[in-house]
Amino acid sequence: MAATDTIQVRIDHETKAKVSDILETLSINLSDAIKMYLQQIILHKGIPFELKVPSKTAMATIEQVEMGHGLANAKDGDDLIKELNS
Repeated sequence: MAATDTIQVRIDHETKAKVSDILETLSINLSDAIKMYLQQIILHKGIPFELKVPSKTAMATIEQVEMGHGLANAKDGDDLIKELNS
């Protein structure tokens, strides 16, 4: 079935660039990714993932990680366990 309708979405350049880079690593273009998302809405009869507002604790943790605070460096799983237990 040929596509017949057009959807236009306004999005900031940075978000589009980040998404496009990720999709490129998956060999998927933005248009196909949007088509997949819309098909998933049909299959799930709704948004195909949980929508909720993160807790204050979760948001604070996300902000800390984005700033690079509280991160552990480890060469393997055993090293990570040691790092987390110290």
